[in-house]
Amino acid sequence: MSGFNTRAIHAGQEPDPVTGAVTVPIYATSTFKQDGVGGLRGGYEYSRSANPTRTALEVALAALEADRARGLAFASGLAAEDTLLRALCRPGDHVVLPDDAYGGTFRLIARVLDRWGLEHTAVPLANRDAVRAAVRPCTRVIWCETPTNPLLGIADVAALAQLAHDAQARLVVDNTFATPYLQQPIGDGADVVVHSTTKYLGGHSDVIGGALVTADLDLAQELTFHQNAMGAIAGPFDAWLVLRGLKTLGVRMDRHCANAERVAAYLLGHPAISRVYYPGLPDHPGHEVAARQMRGFGGMVSFALRGGEEAALKVCSLTSLFTLGESLGGVESLIEHPGRMTHASVAGSMLEVPGDLVRLSVGIEDADDLIADLAQALS
Repeated sequence: MSGFNTRAIHAGQEPDPVTGAVTVPIYATSTFKQDGVGGLRGGYEYSRSANPTRTALEVALAALEADRARGLAFASGLAAEDTLLRALCRPGDHVVLPDDAYGGTFRLIARVLDRWGLEHTAVPLANRDAVRAAVRPCTRVIWCETPTNPLLGIADVAALAQLAHDAQARLVVDNTFATPYLQQPIGDGADVVVHSTTKYLGGHSDVIGGALVTADLDLAQELTFHQNAMGAIAGPFDAWLVLRGLKTLGVRMDRHCANAERVAAYLLGHPAISRVYYPGLPDHPGHEVAARQMRGFGGMVSFALRGGEEAALKVCSLTSLFTLGESLGGVESLIEHPGRMTHASVAGSMLEVPGDLVRLSVGIEDADDLIADLAQALS
């Protein structure tokens, strides 16, 4: 079972042995009958610790990211991140993160875990010298997003893994934008992969979830302990929705990528736009790295308006097929103003997003219709 799409449909998802159901059932139960005191039937005792629907998702996620890996499913991407950082770090430890990180990740590290004593430094991850200079003896994690949110920056995973391991730290890669279909960071040396399964993995804007995947089985055991002890697990229905999304991930990502390339090419020549951020463009500073470590350039496109913030806000208000809304990665196209919406939490910090920036999550509608919608909004 080697092909990606085959694994996405079958890994962890054998027909139900009792009924023959082809789709994994939703095990809506909090507890399980035990065969005597301490005798677990099928390895399950309480659904916070493990649930068969969640197990199916965790097996599938691991199979898509790396061989012999372990996956863990959480209630949200930030729940996964919080559990991971508390497992890897102690008060007084230090994290290096991107200087254009997702606002929610920055808020978690800079405004929640800082009270716990976790320190951080934000640097451009594409600059290896800057990363190396930021590392301290107490650095435990280099946190990577590639592509980044919302500026679509690209980092060299293999190079960062070497830097992290030389410093006795771990490399964590947020693979939400790329998905395991386009990029598999563990194969390039990453220690842990993070996902917001809310996005492309779920794919239908109907579930909130998160995941961690690692091929380090000792670390996986520790993370499993923290997952159970902290309790922010994915419920069975949420796990089932993400499983449903995984089955079509490959075909959806092909369409997302194709549409995004068309949209980026159109925006590149528009007189109202000063800059287009898309790693598939040859002049993108991370294009060569992205072409090497990704099988496609993704479905996210950002662009800056010559008219500044006022023009960006106006464009966001004028589209019809592109729905104004937060989140990303669903089958429908979304538009947002990161500075006022998803990244408002980094306003006033070194991670502040430019006011002239608009971010698109390019869906799987007909590309001609999406371009026509942008054309009328920009006119």
